[in-house]
Amino acid sequence: MLLNYNVNIKPLNQIDFSSIKVINTINPHSYCVSKQDKDFEQALQASDVLLPDGIGIVWAERLLNKNKIEKIAGFDLFIYMMQSLEEKNGSCFFLGASEETLVKIANKIKQEFPHVKVGSFSPPYKAEFNTSDNELMCGKVNSFNPDVLFVGMTAPKQEKWVHSNKNNLNASLICSIGAVFDFYAGTVKRPHPFWIKLGLEWFIRLVKEPRRLFKRNFVSTPTFVFYVLKEKFKLSK
Repeated sequence: MLLNYNVNIKPLNQIDFSSIKVINTINPHSYCVSKQDKDFEQALQASDVLLPDGIGIVWAERLLNKNKIEKIAGFDLFIYMMQSLEEKNGSCFFLGASEETLVKIANKIKQEFPHVKVGSFSPPYKAEFNTSDNELMCGKVNSFNPDVLFVGMTAPKQEKWVHSNKNNLNASLICSIGAVFDFYAGTVKRPHPFWIKLGLEWFIRLVKEPRRLFKRNFVSTPTFVFYVLKEKFKLSK
């Protein structure tokens, strides 16, 4: 177990999706945020599957537990699930983002996954949702009754919302995938696969969005390394 989180060590094609409800991802930044946000920590720990979406998590798992795992980004999960839904004429629902982004997603899916039924809803843009908001959002999802619910409201908001509302949602599988909505819609461009394979996706995104990602890379990353080395020293005593 990586620093009290049960991180998935299997590739996507070896996960039994029929037995799970909630999939979240974790990276060094979200780990550090969770240390200051107990609701977020609880949401991550309650995940049925927690994917290692960060090269730092891969490194830590190898260093602490000697497990050679691969990074599985939210985008990887999304494409895998869409391919699966295409094969079985399934359905998915997108909860989050703007109406414009959701329209772009739906149009692209019509071209790439024509046998997948798609629904969506753009929730109110606010830091916290009230009871009426939650009832509206759950109602939109439940009236569509999707096989897979994709939630994209950025971390930690999306994970905490799913954790609080999962028992009121009629979806076989719920995936918190954050920035994937923008990546797939094309409103934000994901780095080239060349950089992803080198484990440098974080660097390219930092160059493109230095102000937004500064804290993630220059505060959270060193803090995460400290946590990992501290744990490694404790284990080797």
